[in-house]
Amino acid sequence: MKITSTAFASGEAIPAKYTFDGENVRPPLRFEGVPGNAKSLVVIMEDLDSPIGPFTHWVLWNLPPDTEEIGEDSMPAKAETGINGFGEVRYSGPCPPSGRHRYRFRLFALDIELEATTPDRRDQIEGEMEGDVLAEATLTGLYEASA
Repeated sequence: MKITSTAFASGEAIPAKYTFDGENVRPPLRFEGVPGNAKSLVVIMEDLDSPIGPFTHWVLWNLPPDTEEIGEDSMPAKAETGINGFGEVRYSGPCPPSGRHRYRFRLFALDIELEATTPDRRDQIEGEMEGDVLAEATLTGLYEASA
C-alpha cells in the first residue's frame, strides 16, 4: 500500500499553503494498493518532533476502501473527522514552535468499519483499530517555522 501527494514528495518540504503560515488547507493525498478485503481506511497526520511527543494534526476514519484520493482541501463523503491535538475537529496544518519538524501522514487499511463517532480522539480510534489493520503506509513531509 502507498500514500503520496502531488504537493510534496516524501522527505521534502510541505508547501506553506498547507500550514498555519499559509492557507491551512488539507494537502491532496493519493492512495494505491489498498488490500481488496479492506472495509475502511484511516488517515492520521502527526508532528513527530513535537516537544510533547507525537502531536496529532488530523484524524480521519471510515473512508471507503475504494478511495483513491483526497483532493486538495476536500473531504471524502462518509468520512469522519476526529479531535486533533488542538482540541478541534478539523485538519490543522504544520505550525512548529521552532525549527524544522517532520509531519507524518499514516494510511491504514482496516478489515472493519469503525464504530467511533465524531468527535473522537486519536487514542480512541487507534484503540478500536487494534487487531484489525491489514496494511499501513506513510508519507513524511518537512516544515520549518517561519522566522
